[in-house]
Amino acid sequence: MAEIDDLGVPILGTAPGGIDLAEDRHRFDRLLSELGVPRPPGRVACSPEQVLAAAGELGYPVIVRPSYVLGGRGMAVLHESDDFGRLAGAVDWDRPVWVDRFIAGRELEVDALADGEGVLVLGIMEHVEAAGVHSGDSLLVYPARRLDAGGRERLVELTTRLSLALGVRGLVNIQCVLTDGELLVLEANPRASRTVPILAKVLGFPAVRAATRLALGSTLAQLGLSPGLYPEPAHVAVKAPVFSWAKLPGVDSVVGPEMKSTGEVLGLDWQFAGALVRALEASGLRLPTNGGTVAFSLAERDKGRGVELARGYAEEGLQLAATAGTAAALRRAGLPVRAYRKLREGSPNLIDGLVGREVDLVVNTLTRGAEASRDGHRIRRAAVEQGVPCLTALDTADAVLEAIRTRQAGTAFPVRALQDYLEGAPR
Repeated sequence: MAEIDDLGVPILGTAPGGIDLAEDRHRFDRLLSELGVPRPPGRVACSPEQVLAAAGELGYPVIVRPSYVLGGRGMAVLHESDDFGRLAGAVDWDRPVWVDRFIAGRELEVDALADGEGVLVLGIMEHVEAAGVHSGDSLLVYPARRLDAGGRERLVELTTRLSLALGVRGLVNIQCVLTDGELLVLEANPRASRTVPILAKVLGFPAVRAATRLALGSTLAQLGLSPGLYPEPAHVAVKAPVFSWAKLPGVDSVVGPEMKSTGEVLGLDWQFAGALVRALEASGLRLPTNGGTVAFSLAERDKGRGVELARGYAEEGLQLAATAGTAAALRRAGLPVRAYRKLREGSPNLIDGLVGREVDLVVNTLTRGAEASRDGHRIRRAAVEQGVPCLTALDTADAVLEAIRTRQAGTAFPVRALQDYLEGAPR
């Protein structure tokens, strides 16, 4: 694009200089510093050795973000220096990478329209999973559920300042993390994001048409639009990712900074729980019913929260099963659980349980260490091959539990046309 620009060929929309400013992680961080926009502390690195040095200065965990990538290619969260081996071969070291402190807060993203002078925020969306799961692989809720009016105003203000500084003409997507009440900007993408079709349908707003007009030189005012936050609807939308694990032999089904989903579906309802159930079921995830079995295999760091999550599943009439270490934690909490042996100890282990159709849902979080990692991968692949849903983030498992509660409460989910939602409040 820069070469075309140098030849004097007109480029519509955001100028190449603005795109480079957003995509080059080092330049983007300098821009945030100049604007006084809060962001996680970070360092530029041009080699594997510099990545490790930056991680040592910042303190683990850190996230590595290459420049000019789509789908989070080459991104990784490093919890310790030993994690670096799986990243080094995936990064193009011809370009600098950005290493910043990983903050597992609540992730928010914004889609907006800009004309170079004003900015209209089409919507503020909230991820169900904490930061660290790629936006394409997360459950997404619109309007954001847990952001107050002050947070909305702050995010609109940050989006406006950043979009104008980048010279955006058309669409822009900005991703942030909310931690301890502070909004930190992670990245800006001066283009249409995968969430634009979602907002366009949910709002009944022709976002792409408007963006094209802006790229051709129109202003927001000429399109009858005003800067600020577009009015939020009465209904709720939940986007759920769709994965093709069964068609990709050997691929690990754990989610992380690199995008792995191959599609997405949308659930609409007047309430969050209803939209969530619709989205999960449309994505192909079969919700276990009363009497079904949920098997847990949790990393040590997740066992405290995992115990309470398991208690919630048990209260909904589901049977609990677990691998040996997790089963011990559940028993200490007074929960009845069927214990499976570790894989190296032979049968009956969790893979036997999956093959024998004894398990309806698996909750498995990533463990570190070669042997633990191999066992986790084998369990996740066995779940895929047996057609059993396998959740690798506790936030996702928590959302699935909420969906199960809603289903088992006998809530009706009548079919409605999209127009029924766009007409206003429920009737």
